[in-house]
Amino acid sequence: MLQQLAPYFGYLASLLLAIGLLVSNDLKFRWLNTGGNIAFIFYGVVLGAVPVILTNCILLIINLFYLYKIYNRKEHFELLEFSSGGILVDRFLSFYKTDIAAHFPVFTREQLEGKLNFVVLRDLVIANIFSARVDEDGQAEVLINYTVTKYRDYKVGRFIFDKEKQYLLSKGVRKIYYTSVANLRHKKFLTVMGFSGELINGRQCLVKSLV
Repeated sequence: MLQQLAPYFGYLASLLLAIGLLVSNDLKFRWLNTGGNIAFIFYGVVLGAVPVILTNCILLIINLFYLYKIYNRKEHFELLEFSSGGILVDRFLSFYKTDIAAHFPVFTREQLEGKLNFVVLRDLVIANIFSARVDEDGQAEVLINYTVTKYRDYKVGRFIFDKEKQYLLSKGVRKIYYTSVANLRHKKFLTVMGFSGELINGRQCLVKSLV
C-alpha cells in the first residue's frame, strides 16, 4: 500500500519545490521547500532510498532554521502620514502600477487628495501605501491598502490594524471598510485581519471595527 502511494509523494514533493521557485515571498518559499522535503523523506523511507532521505533531512533542517530566523527576526516598522503625495509616493505608485491595478483597479493618484494617507516603512523601505476616505461617523472607506509582494506575510497588516490602532482612532476612524475586493488573496488577508461582512450605507462591505 505504502509503495503504491510513494510515487504520489514524489510528485507532490517535486511540485512543492517547483512552486517554491516561483514565489517571491521568502516565508512562502521556505514553507513550500519544507513541505517538499517532508514529502521526499516519506518517499525515500518507503523506497529505502537512503541518499534521498539524507539529502532532504539536511535540507529540512536548513529550511527550519531559516523559518525560525524569519519568525524571530526583529524588524523596524514606522507609519508616516502624508497629505497628497510627493516624489517618493509618486515613484512608488508608478513602479508598482501594474500590480496596484490588479488589486485596486479603480484607484487613481488623484484620490489621495484630502484623504487619510500614510505609508508603512519596514526597515526604512516603503512596504505599504494606505489611503481611506473618512466620513463624519468615523467610517473609513479604503481606497488603497497595497503591500509590496515580498512583504505580504501579514506583519504590515497587524502593524496597521493592531499596533497603530490608537493612531487610527486619533484620526476619528471607528470602522474600516472595503466596498469591494478585486483580488482573492487580498480578501483572504482581510479575513485573517478580522474583516467580516456588514452593511454600510445599505451596501454589503467587508468591515473591521476598531471600537
